Amino acid sequence: MDAAASNSVSVPEQTSAESVDLVVLGLGYVGLPLAAEAVSSGLSVTGLDLNRAVVEGLNQGRSHVDDLSDADVAAMVGAGFTATADPACLGRARAIVICVPTPLSEEGGPDLGAVRSAARSIASHLAPGTLVVLESTTYPGTTEEVLRPLLEESGLIAGADFHLAFSPERIDPGNATFGVANTPKVVGGLTEACGQAAADFYGRFVHTVVRTRGTREAEMAKLLENTYRHVNIALVNEMAIFCQELGVDLWDSIGAAATKPFGFQAFHPGPGVGGHCIPIDPNYLSYKVKTLGYPFRFVELAQEINGRMPSYVVQRAQELLNEAGLALSRSKVLLLGVTYKADIADQRESPARPVAAKLAAKGAELVYHDPHVESWEVDGRAVERAEDLEAALAEADLTILLTAHSEYRAKRLVECARLLLDTRGVLRRDQDGESVGTDPEHVSVL
Repeated sequence: MDAAASNSVSVPEQTSAESVDLVVLGLGYVGLPLAAEAVSSGLSVTGLDLNRAVVEGLNQGRSHVDDLSDADVAAMVGAGFTATADPACLGRARAIVICVPTPLSEEGGPDLGAVRSAARSIASHLAPGTLVVLESTTYPGTTEEVLRPLLEESGLIAGADFHLAFSPERIDPGNATFGVANTPKVVGGLTEACGQAAADFYGRFVHTVVRTRGTREAEMAKLLENTYRHVNIALVNEMAIFCQELGVDLWDSIGAAATKPFGFQAFHPGPGVGGHCIPIDPNYLSYKVKTLGYPFRFVELAQEINGRMPSYVVQRAQELLNEAGLALSRSKVLLLGVTYKADIADQRESPARPVAAKLAAKGAELVYHDPHVESWEVDGRAVERAEDLEAALAEADLTILLTAHSEYRAKRLVECARLLLDTRGVLRRDQDGESVGTDPEHVSVL
């Protein structure tokens, strides 16, 4: 960090009549809920997105994310929110928050193309006194080593002429309990003044703001959260495989262990991991560790274990059919739920896709049912959608429950399915007092 950036220099806020409190760059699952919360707190907000269809839809009151309804977006627009594809709006912002995707490259490393593109757009319009915050998940050092130099191409110096910070997003799609306002916000600034500016900004619409020493600590906090989950999910997934061989009901064991009031947190096995966070984010940390010349064995092993779960699901499916005297290559398989988590439409990195691809490769006839997904493709081929759940259950030789949507009630599945493989433990959880007791012969739980 140079001398200019280390000084706690405060720059007067913009006073232009056309200025806005916030421009959110990227209006997806992270950016749009953030914009909505800021609007509801009385801030003037503009959303910037290069997808013109998204922009047009938002300005007409249409939502494209699970956590906001059309009515929610219409209320935002009514309160003054506008969406645009014109980066000129960046020059009028008091604060700019970057919420663009950070996927993995084909080589498995971080793809920061969208972050770099956002930084260049901001640099072309950056005004003195602006707060710039990166929320996109990335590896420690990105804010200072990648984002800062690009922003400083504007001729302004971070920490002296504008504020720069990192604040990891903590959006959990479909979570009705925790949203933007009541989930503590981690903030790390390039300088003390940058951190304070970011904390003051988020404090206007988030209940609790947590300061870290700097941007790297905030970047690491996000990766630590998701790596923790990744490793623990891998642990129970591996246990599920050998517990099946040992004749142990792992779900019952997890339930028993979870009664301990300290020292244990329950994680559950499944067909793989999905969403952006768990299958993607730990790889950013692994990438950074490798640049130091070290292997990150925990992450690599977790990735290996979680990555092989779709194959294990197909193996279990084949075994169930064989025991029933059926061949997978001549069987009709119904997949229940193709999103990555329950009761949302988000399909990012869903394990349902590799499961389906492996089943199709072995000759199975596939049908899917998902109340949140109108059409679905695997390897470029459309998969037939079942409209009538009970009829589909009765017609399929094997049903595989991949996502525990609330519509999939344990008793209904057991009564209607010919063969059932439950990869989400729905049959192990009481739903509104519903319980199926001991597993019937035609039912198996992962």
